[in-house]
Amino acid sequence: MAEGERYCAACGRDSQDGTPVPVLDPQVAFGLAPETSGKAIFSLVSGILFFFLPFSVVAVIFGHIALSEIGKNPGRLKGRGMAITGIVFGYVGVLFIVAFIALGVYEARKTAKAINNSVYSAGEGSVVASMRTLNMAEIAYEQAHHKEGYSCSLSELSSVWGISSDLAGGKKNGYRFELKNCARAKPGGPIAKYQLLAYSDIPVRAGTAAYCTDESDVIRVVRNGPPQDCFGRGIQWDSPVKAGK
Repeated sequence: MAEGERYCAACGRDSQDGTPVPVLDPQVAFGLAPETSGKAIFSLVSGILFFFLPFSVVAVIFGHIALSEIGKNPGRLKGRGMAITGIVFGYVGVLFIVAFIALGVYEARKTAKAINNSVYSAGEGSVVASMRTLNMAEIAYEQAHHKEGYSCSLSELSSVWGISSDLAGGKKNGYRFELKNCARAKPGGPIAKYQLLAYSDIPVRAGTAAYCTDESDVIRVVRNGPPQDCFGRGIQWDSPVKAGK
């Protein structure tokens, strides 16, 4: 302002006003070039390493802090573009890691299910093999005891056929085996009919199959309902496909 002037030609301020003039940022006041925000640079570098989860999170955090500081100091700090780029890379990294973890969990569950189904299928095959063994034992018992016919006791079958001790006790591979409904063809005659039922000893899952057979040596399976329904509505077990697997 020239000597004697009261009002500033640039800002219109009254020179006689006693209100103190606010001090501007020295860098801005003296026209110095703005500095690049260090946090914006760090956000960008961390964002480039987005495939590591910690760096992705750091990129997002420091990117937002840098944008806030740049917004408050528009003439002193720059680097808005780097901060935004770091934030974008950071979020991409977070999404990538989350998707990778979700895929890993999905594959782990899928593998566990496949293993479980494989073990379960192997268990079913073992049950069918055990029932065939018991049918052979019944045939051997009937041939050795013509007057008595078939047996209604699993323990008696072990004396004429090589069945395991657990099968002779009525339990094997998580299944319980029962001989029941033995009948004579005529009063006082040998036992000519029997029924063998196998069902899960520990029903840990819904729809666990039950198996049944008789003197015909035809094995049937039912997958829903009480095990006793096998004799009435069970379908013949020839293969996994035909057995309704």
